[in-house]
Amino acid sequence: MLEVERWAEVRRMSRVEGLSQREISKRTGLHRNTISRALSSDAPPSYTPRPKPASKLDPYREEIEALLGENPTLSGVRILEEIRALGYSGGKTILNDHLADIRPRFQPPPRTYQRTTYRPGELAQIDLMELKEPVPVGYGQMRKGYLLNLELPFSKKLTSELIFSKHFEDIAFAISSCLTQLGALPKKLVLDREGALHKGAGRPTDPFAAYLGQLILGWIILGPGDAEAKGALERNHAFIHGNFEAGRHFAGPNDLRHRLDLWLVKANSRKHRTTKRIVDEHFAEEKASMRPLPKLLPDTAHRQVIRVPAQPYFRFDRNDYSLDPRMVGRRVEIRATQSQITATELDTGRRACRHERVFAGGLTFTDPAHQAALEQMRGGRLGRRPRPKNTEVQIRSLDRYDQLIGA
Repeated sequence: MLEVERWAEVRRMSRVEGLSQREISKRTGLHRNTISRALSSDAPPSYTPRPKPASKLDPYREEIEALLGENPTLSGVRILEEIRALGYSGGKTILNDHLADIRPRFQPPPRTYQRTTYRPGELAQIDLMELKEPVPVGYGQMRKGYLLNLELPFSKKLTSELIFSKHFEDIAFAISSCLTQLGALPKKLVLDREGALHKGAGRPTDPFAAYLGQLILGWIILGPGDAEAKGALERNHAFIHGNFEAGRHFAGPNDLRHRLDLWLVKANSRKHRTTKRIVDEHFAEEKASMRPLPKLLPDTAHRQVIRVPAQPYFRFDRNDYSLDPRMVGRRVEIRATQSQITATELDTGRRACRHERVFAGGLTFTDPAHQAALEQMRGGRLGRRPRPKNTEVQIRSLDRYDQLIGA
C-alpha cells in the first residue's frame, strides 16, 4: 500500500531530480509497477474502508428502528429484551454502539446557539439563586436564603442582594437594592418565569408591571426551559457558589450581606476572562449610556390592612407581633420592610406598633408599652383601682401617742 507521502516523494524524484524508475526503486525499495502507477496518477492514492463483516445484529436492525420510531427514548436495556425475544444472541455492547449511531435520527434536532452581541446599557439579567447552606437568623434557628443576582451582560458588572422568601415584595426589594448598587437604570430586565413576577404567556404580574412602570423599565420574560438565554448570569451562579459561599460560615444575615459586599468589590475589580477588561472600568463606560436612578425608588414594603382583634396581635412571616390594645376594633395598616414592621391607624394616623423584623419563625413579640396598657385596661374592667404610686404618708411623733393614753 503506497502512502501519500511516498507517492509525493516518488513524483518529486522522477520529475525534479530526473531519476529513472529503476533508480527510484533502488532508493525507495518500491516495486517498479508501484512506481509506474504513482507516476501515471495525478491524484494521491486513496483507499476505501473495507466493508464491515456481518454482525449478529443485522437481522434485527429494522426491528430496532421500528421500536425507536414508536419511542425515541426507549432504553437500550428494553430494546435488548425485545430483540432477545426474537432470537438475538449477540452482546449488549454492539447494540449500544448501534443505538448511539441511529438514535439521533429519531430525536428532535439538538438546540443550536448564536453568538450574541450586547449594546451598552441595554439589558440587565436577573435571577434568584438558592444558597446551598441555610443562614442563621437568630433564636437558634436557620432559614433558607436566596441571592437575587443582577448582571449587565455588556460590562459583566455583578450586583447581589440577600432575601428569605420569593414573595414579590422581597424580590422587588432585592431588585431595587441591585439597581441602587449600579447607580443607574438599564433599558430592560431579562428574567425567568418566576412565579411572583410572571402571570403567564410571557406577561408580568400586575404588581411587577406597576414596579417596572414606575421605573420606566422594559422586560423580557424568557420562555419555559430557556434559562440558557441568560447564560452569563447562570455561569455566575456557579462562580458565587464556589468562590463566595463555599468554605464560609456566616453569623447571620447582616454578616452575610457585609461579606457579600466585600466579595462583590473584589469580583468587579478583576479582569473578566471574556472581555479581557477590568469589570468596574468597563462598567464606568457603560454607565455613561444608562439612565440615572430616580430620587425615590418604588415602595417595596409588604402592606396589609387589618382590624385590631380583641387579642391585639397580628401574624406576619410566621411570627406574632403585638398591637396597641387601645386600638382594638379599629383598622390599621401593617407595613413591613426588611428591617422593621410598623402599624398605623387609618383614621388618625397614630402608630399602633413598631417592631424589628425577625426572620426566625414561631415567635411572639410583645411591646412592653402594649403589655402595660393591656394590664391597665384589664384592671379597669375588673373593677380594680390602680394602686397609687409614691403616695406620701404622714408620720406622727411618738409623743403625741403618749399624750393621748396619759402615760
